[in-house]
Amino acid sequence: MWDALHNTFNTALNQQVDLNIINEIENKPSQNWSPFSKNKFRLAISKCSNSSAPGPDKLTWRHLKFIIKDNSYLTNIVNIADACINLGHWLEYFKISSTIIIPKPNKPLYDQLKAFHPIVLLNTIGKLIEKVVANRLQFTVMSNNFIYLSQLGRLKFKSTTDADIALTHIVRSGWAKEKSTSSLVFDISQFFPSLNHNLLVHILEKAGFNPKVSTFFANYLVKRRTSYMWNNFSSPMFDVNVGVGQGSALSSILSSLYLFSFLYILEKHFENLKIPVLILSFVDDGLIIAQNKSFDISNSQLFYSYNILSKLLISFGLVIEHSKTEIFHFSRSQGLFNPPPLDLSPLGGPIL
Repeated sequence: MWDALHNTFNTALNQQVDLNIINEIENKPSQNWSPFSKNKFRLAISKCSNSSAPGPDKLTWRHLKFIIKDNSYLTNIVNIADACINLGHWLEYFKISSTIIIPKPNKPLYDQLKAFHPIVLLNTIGKLIEKVVANRLQFTVMSNNFIYLSQLGRLKFKSTTDADIALTHIVRSGWAKEKSTSSLVFDISQFFPSLNHNLLVHILEKAGFNPKVSTFFANYLVKRRTSYMWNNFSSPMFDVNVGVGQGSALSSILSSLYLFSFLYILEKHFENLKIPVLILSFVDDGLIIAQNKSFDISNSQLFYSYNILSKLLISFGLVIEHSKTEIFHFSRSQGLFNPPPLDLSPLGGPIL
């Protein structure tokens, strides 16, 4: 059973990627990386819930909050964080995790492993350092505009509410021009466990991070080990050399950087081919939006867009979960509303 679980959550282990694909993104200027401050650590830990489950070290946030009241202990943690970045090394102790298997909500059946979800529990001191590093990464990429504008979710100041507002604005803007809106929804299969480490390091370099930061992440991402836990049962240790664990504070920003690169290049391909569609992304779920007075024209645009999307994802070591692809039409018509079907079967997708 443990081998089946491990293989399910590491399906992208041998997935090939095209490292040259990100040459289409221009390099941001390299920025300095300043030493961490103790205040950043105090702020990060103040937001941590005392009820959160601890990792393999069994150290809770409540205990760590008490420990760092002694300024000397906090100084040691800050020194460890600075040394990790400067030396380009993440301690092996911090690379050990427990992966808790929990059921995804509202599934009709739980007879397949893809109906379950892995949550990674990390050693607590390493997790605190990751929170501070994640905040620094996000501040850097937001300040140098490296994040895709229509990329929503898993980022500060970008939420589900923003996604709703953006889509509502697009639909109503189309209606003002007497156009209906067609939205093709896609899901990236096993997104977080599928992120390629080599490509991710190159993306960090493109984002303008100091070379020592890229060197650090080249070490941080590899030679990780986890034990799977299901109810009261636990597995032996498994090597994990692909993806980013969803229990880590760094998973949000690292996955967002990976996704930005994909979305930026995807938009460029649409523009070069003169396909007038819009893109909205919320973590691993995305929308391709077409607006026309004819649903047949919108379907044609969405078909070609889906084909380009599928091929580009493969270059990033990712694939579409075709069974989750859906289409939604927004029309102001008061009469009979019966849009033509969109046949994506030649591309491996469904008939919608």
